[in-house]
Amino acid sequence: MSKVLIVFGSTTGNTETAAGYISDVLVKHGADVTLKNAADVEAEGLARGWDLVLLGSSTWGDEDVELQDDFVPIYENLDKAGLRGVKAAVFGCGDSSYPHFCGAVDAIEERAQEQGAELVAGSLKIDGDPERGEIAAWAETVAAHV
Repeated sequence: MSKVLIVFGSTTGNTETAAGYISDVLVKHGADVTLKNAADVEAEGLARGWDLVLLGSSTWGDEDVELQDDFVPIYENLDKAGLRGVKAAVFGCGDSSYPHFCGAVDAIEERAQEQGAELVAGSLKIDGDPERGEIAAWAETVAAHV
């Protein structure tokens, strides 16, 4: 049984909801899934002991890309997470009416790749309220790697 960690930063609850939908699909495929709020974890050693790590953050900001507040310390210290060679994927919620739609997702994905993570799926960018169908389809792609 694959051990999967899903870390999410969520202010309005949308990214947390998406994380739950993703977890449901992975559990259905036999994964042992742990969901953690970004506010409750530290980046150092974050990926050690997991077969797959999923990172989710909402995006804020008109002028610049802003990650969800609780996710910022993880992002800034992702070099200490131990991602080299670890399977990973990134997801998040945003609003396409803003100039940097899901920019946090792009930033996290880029930083994870720089740290040697093995991305198993293209990122999931959710526009507005999370819908189970769209999220489940992406999670099925990820599930092929558990």
